[in-house]
Amino acid sequence: MQFEFSDRTKQLMERLQRFMDDHVYPNEAVYSQQLDGAKDRWQPVPIVEELKTRAKADGLWNLFLPESELGAGLTNLEYAPLCEIMGRVPWAPEVFNCSAPDTGNMEVLVRYGTPAQKRQWLEPLLEGKIRSCFAMTEPAVASSDATNIESRIERDGEHYVINGRKWWSSGAPDPRCKIFIFMGKTDPNNPSRYKQQSMILVPRDTPGVKMEKILKVFGYDDAPHGHAQMLFENVRVAKENMLLGEGRGFEIAQGRLGPGRIHHCMRQIGVAERALEFMCKRAKSRVAFGKPVSEQTVTLERIAEARIRIEQARLLVLKAAYMMDTVGNKAARKEIAMIKVAVPNMTLQVVDWAMQVHGGGGVSQEFPLAFWWAHSRTLRFADGPDEVHRNQLGRMELQRWN
Repeated sequence: MQFEFSDRTKQLMERLQRFMDDHVYPNEAVYSQQLDGAKDRWQPVPIVEELKTRAKADGLWNLFLPESELGAGLTNLEYAPLCEIMGRVPWAPEVFNCSAPDTGNMEVLVRYGTPAQKRQWLEPLLEGKIRSCFAMTEPAVASSDATNIESRIERDGEHYVINGRKWWSSGAPDPRCKIFIFMGKTDPNNPSRYKQQSMILVPRDTPGVKMEKILKVFGYDDAPHGHAQMLFENVRVAKENMLLGEGRGFEIAQGRLGPGRIHHCMRQIGVAERALEFMCKRAKSRVAFGKPVSEQTVTLERIAEARIRIEQARLLVLKAAYMMDTVGNKAARKEIAMIKVAVPNMTLQVVDWAMQVHGGGGVSQEFPLAFWWAHSRTLRFADGPDEVHRNQLGRMELQRWN
């Protein structure tokens, strides 16, 4: 593969970096003040809404969506460095309409939605007028094996009736969340465990959709986005809301989760880079035992090791992106699985070293490191836990020697 970015990508990187320097980094404190000072933490943060207008006017909008005329027309490889830049600030991707879970849900609608479904839901998502949620994981079963999912989607004339309880439904507490992509069983007795599931569109305001509680991550509520436990009780939606067809839920999931996983990893590279930056600046500004912390051998070793691990992870992500572009998501599943394990673990270690250099400040609200660590730790579960990806990788490696 070629590691040189295209001229178009370089131009977008420069424009995006300038936007981050001029508008995002200077407003990190403003974002925190507006969020913490709000009467209702679940309402949109004003500075983000303001910057969305600027980003759209600057042509830095919907940069994802490969192989679609609806986005910027970039490949996964071209999008990778842009996603990394956005990932340096947790709320920045939303400014450019490139945040999870909306990006994955928009890709589902682009690939599998009917013209009517696209008009109703994809168009307002692309315009940033609404947000969305992917409802797959359940509290009652080990959802790392998605065939365990027990929620039901049952046909009743011109409608489907939906029953089930979901959790870690990211984005559900956001009042702008207007649509759920819901996964459940339409044919639990099908001999193939992978044809029992379907996905269906559930409008948020449908009777029977109830948010039971908001879940915290290591004490963080992740407002205004958040994660919820949802109850779907005798929810009736039109049969036209079915995506692709009954029994094709796993097919859709694989088409969605590949891009979702690599986007998470791209953003995590940005988090690790920012953590290393914090680490170096702090180490140079602190003195311990008669000399700057940056001159302590253990700190130098950690800085060097952080740089090595970041570069390794980035190259693996770029390889996965290249393969997704050239041979398809299915053929790239080994590389996608590798980055999904390697990148969050790398980021956790780099952030941990940065926290250590910051001393007590590293676990306080004075620096973003503790929040970054908590978010990175959740990514070892999101879109499949490490164990599932490692098992998959192990089986694929063994197949080479049959």
